[in-house]
Amino acid sequence: MGESQSTIELSYYLSTLIQPLRNYQSIELFAGAGGMALGMEKAGIHHILLNDFDRYATATLKKNRPNWNVMHGDVSQIDFTPYYGKVDLLTGGFPCQAFSYAGKKRGLEDTRGTLFYEFARALKETAPKIFLAENVKGLLNHDKGRTLQTIVEVFKAMGYHVLEPKVLKAINYNVPQKRERLFIVGIQKEYVNKVEFFWPKESDRTYTLKDALKKGELFSCDVPHSLGQTYPEKKKKILELVPPGGYWRDLPLALQKAYMMKSFYLGGGKTGIARRIAWDEACLTLTCSPAQKQTERCHPEETRPFQVREYARIQTFPDEWEFEGSITQQYKQIGNAVPVNLAYALGTSLIDVLNQIEKLTNA
Repeated sequence: MGESQSTIELSYYLSTLIQPLRNYQSIELFAGAGGMALGMEKAGIHHILLNDFDRYATATLKKNRPNWNVMHGDVSQIDFTPYYGKVDLLTGGFPCQAFSYAGKKRGLEDTRGTLFYEFARALKETAPKIFLAENVKGLLNHDKGRTLQTIVEVFKAMGYHVLEPKVLKAINYNVPQKRERLFIVGIQKEYVNKVEFFWPKESDRTYTLKDALKKGELFSCDVPHSLGQTYPEKKKKILELVPPGGYWRDLPLALQKAYMMKSFYLGGGKTGIARRIAWDEACLTLTCSPAQKQTERCHPEETRPFQVREYARIQTFPDEWEFEGSITQQYKQIGNAVPVNLAYALGTSLIDVLNQIEKLTNA
């Protein structure tokens, strides 16, 4: 499964023309508000089951896609065996939880009690041809790399060839945001040396906040007005002094010390604090709350956090995708999501390899 650059470029020169040879079936766990699922659907994947424990997230999924089979609740209570052999793809972003590696050799059983265990159990009970696992970049170094090593070894023991885990930057896949996520792809071992998986080719175009919120290539109209959080008056007065593209270091020295307090004397840039995004730059990674001190994402012109629909656009959700729950819950759902356009790029790569498998099967 080589990955020479020339081969990748050749394979993906016409990537937008890659269409599924048949109706590929997918299960997605930890589906959240549907960023991953929506991107996969856009690529041509058909979802037969989606699960999440967050009732607002599953309400969002049901509202926007009443035809999807959305199961709300604890993933550990779902029996996946009825789907054995009927699923082509399993996807999901299981939370990174610690489990012991040293001295234990029971493989999957060593991860029992974690949400990774439930993802692996679903993999075992459905036996899809390919899987895509998504996680935070920090998983690479979690417990000095041992957590990721355990995860990969479990997947291998279950009969999958696991590609080298890869961090993808959303900004390289038509997303106006500097977001990084780790992806793990596995393919059933019987197809090793028979098919080739290519990571999606990076886009030649880099999009900015202006592309997200104004009419242009990404969206056909300016962002619609929506509800959003506000800053307390004291914080607002401080952020009014920060220029577009600036942060706390752009404040007068006395205000820097007052705002940062003890953090002022610690190392590190802390460039996300008191941060106002400029129109001509991609947004910093969105978090679950747009107004907390460590994660301010201030509008370029107005001294306020991004509104819900602005948040959604930065994650490349379409304007018609509605979010359920309070404003706080909506921000949380959007902030946790995989950007739709990034998921679409990955979906195209997955369909490409599923098409290769399909041709082998029918040869």
